[in-house]
Amino acid sequence: MPTVEELYRNYGILADATEQVGQHKDAYQVILDGVKGGTKEKRLAAQFIPKFFKHFPELADSAINAQLDLCEDEDVSIRRQAIKELPQFATGENLPRVADILTQLLQTDDSAEFNLVNNALLSIFKMDAKGTLGGLFSQILQGEDIVRERAIKFLSTKLKTLPDEVLTKEVEELILTESKKVLEDVTGEEFVLFMKILSGLKSLQTVSGRQQLVELVAEQADLEQTFNPSDPDCVDRLLQCTRQAVPLFSKNVHSTRFVTYFCEQVLPNLGTLTTPVEGLDIQLEVLKLLAEMSSFCGDMEKLETNLRKLFDKLLEYMPLPPEEAENGENAGNEEPKLQFSYVECLLYSFHQLGRKLPDFLTAKLNAEKLKDFKIRLQYFARGLQVYIRQLRLALQGKTGEALKTEEDLFHIPPSYKSTVTLSWKPVQKVEIGQKRASEDTTSGSPPKKSSAGPKRDARQIYNPPSGKYSSNLGNFNYEQRGAFRGSRGGRGWGTRGNRSRGRLY
Repeated sequence: MPTVEELYRNYGILADATEQVGQHKDAYQVILDGVKGGTKEKRLAAQFIPKFFKHFPELADSAINAQLDLCEDEDVSIRRQAIKELPQFATGENLPRVADILTQLLQTDDSAEFNLVNNALLSIFKMDAKGTLGGLFSQILQGEDIVRERAIKFLSTKLKTLPDEVLTKEVEELILTESKKVLEDVTGEEFVLFMKILSGLKSLQTVSGRQQLVELVAEQADLEQTFNPSDPDCVDRLLQCTRQAVPLFSKNVHSTRFVTYFCEQVLPNLGTLTTPVEGLDIQLEVLKLLAEMSSFCGDMEKLETNLRKLFDKLLEYMPLPPEEAENGENAGNEEPKLQFSYVECLLYSFHQLGRKLPDFLTAKLNAEKLKDFKIRLQYFARGLQVYIRQLRLALQGKTGEALKTEEDLFHIPPSYKSTVTLSWKPVQKVEIGQKRASEDTTSGSPPKKSSAGPKRDARQIYNPPSGKYSSNLGNFNYEQRGAFRGSRGGRGWGTRGNRSRGRLY
């Protein structure tokens, strides 16, 4: 084992050799042997080995292995120094290997080391993005669970910080290709992170790009399979996937496939849904998602059938007024319970889909059913007015437009012209004649400014009341309640298969 003096002497030989440094293989070997010495010798070796690495390609494997030994040293200062110098080994065909090594080093619990590893990965990412991705995805697919977890989080947080000249179209295509392989076997939390990664790629900001993402989500959601409402994993997976799909829908990226599945498979089983998330109103969560998607539903094959299922479910939550006794008092023991949140979601969904079949209430229902519906609607509207009076404080300054959706359906024939905003969504005032900047354009031109002041014929958008009766309609961030139960495996939501363990350098 070389001493400190011998390491300095051989370092001097290499430093003074300038262009002929490659001829002093023996001197470099002495420096490599420094990793077998004490603390001082190892610290010097950690600095000297990378400095002359490029001059000795025939000793590349030995040099990298020597540096790796230092990366695993018991002395934290030696480990940090060795990790800091690792990017200098990322040349040519060695880069994917260095990326693989750095990815494995993400498992460290030392915060300073962890930051050094992150910085080193970003450094080689800028040298060769494809090679670095090769190392990262190799560990995501085959590495230890802790390495996989941290590698995915690295991608989800660091990719967006890289400049455009690094994240080229070819690099983004590689990310998409490798991500599809990983998505064959992921947990719920991992799926959310990968959707964050993919939705942030520039190449997937187009209509066709978002359509690709919707198809990925639909595949994860298992929309081809029969829905099992009694299986919490099945329910959680559907809601998690749908929550990821909702922001992708637009006038050009339709939600038809999801809306159809909800109408045909989920609505009929709404009352039997199960979830492991304590305190979650799973039925309301499903109805909220359906309402949000219904605005972007395209042409549906079984529109009338699904609209009828939606209508029947709506009637379940819109009771008939209680029968009155001869003295004019309520013959029953109590007033029917009005579930405003449920009705808002179902009524909104029915209003959106009803536009596609405007004669449904007149031509598709018999006169008795239509009369029954209007009675229920009138009773519900009266109940809503009572609660609006009780919520006077929360409604200060608001106009009497809270019944626009009901008013549409009171018309003869029923109308679907009102523009309605769901109570848990932010209100956006849109004026007639104002051209909204389309999210689907590829043009880089900024949206035109609207003229100052409201136009005389501007349509007011209905904003439903808020307050204690609708406080549970807050924008529920489902993924924060935890991933799907279990780990990876099976169809992609259970434990992953056995993978090799131990050092994979």
